[in-house]
Amino acid sequence: MGLTIITFFGGYAVFGRNGAMAYGEYQSQLTQREADYVKLDRKRAVLKNRVALLDPRHANPDMVDEMVRRELNVAHPDEVIVPLK
Repeated sequence: MGLTIITFFGGYAVFGRNGAMAYGEYQSQLTQREADYVKLDRKRAVLKNRVALLDPRHANPDMVDEMVRRELNVAHPDEVIVPLK
């Protein structure tokens, strides 16, 4: 009986969901998630910059003009908005 219990827990430690064989899968998931976090951090930086450009105390006129034209549909289809730094 004791040998059966030890074998069961030993097998689960090696082949179970959190066992030694699952370590490689966890490493690949970790690598994928870290890549996803890098992409999200880049997107967050872009959004943070856009929010800073819309600060009511010193809003960037070009950004405000771009947003008004896009949201109110007053931009013409042949119009090109060129971002300036």
